[in-house]
Amino acid sequence: MGNNKKRVILITDGDDSARRAVEIVAKQIGGRCITSSWGNPSKLSGEDLVNLIKKTPHDPVLVMFDDCGYTEEGPGEEAMRYVATHNDLEIIGAIAVASKTHDSEWTRVDVSIDRNGNLTEYGVDKFGLPDIELGRINGDTVYNLNDLAIPFIIGIGDIGKMAGKDDVGRGAPITRKAVELILERSNNCD
Repeated sequence: MGNNKKRVILITDGDDSARRAVEIVAKQIGGRCITSSWGNPSKLSGEDLVNLIKKTPHDPVLVMFDDCGYTEEGPGEEAMRYVATHNDLEIIGAIAVASKTHDSEWTRVDVSIDRNGNLTEYGVDKFGLPDIELGRINGDTVYNLNDLAIPFIIGIGDIGKMAGKDDVGRGAPITRKAVELILERSNNCD
């Protein structure tokens, strides 16, 4: 990491299950979760989040964003856009979390991880089951992911859940695999 910018992973979920899973994964990998980024919907502005990211001594930094089903660009996506386009940060990837939305919002994904930990070229649903769409998922905080210059986007089911397969008691293995895959990909691109 020669540029001294904080490496950041964007996560499009912010409910309590996601918070607990992301916190545990951050600890496992020696990174930091911006715990105050959780909320359904997100409560902190992009500017607040950037300040918190810059203050942490850890790397990488995992940040959660949630729109709580808000149509088009809601508060979580507004904050995500600010963070993703900030010059002082290095966005190395995003975890696009599937959900059952009232209005279909979707994003492209480079790969998905199903609830059994298998990589798939198909999207996945909120339960972590492979979907019928190639390379895309439906979610509620994914509206602007396609517009942002994010080098690697992974689709997964509902963080901390997926029929118990990503439970915190198990170490949130699907979320961890997604984070590790982004880190591996990032290290190979340096």
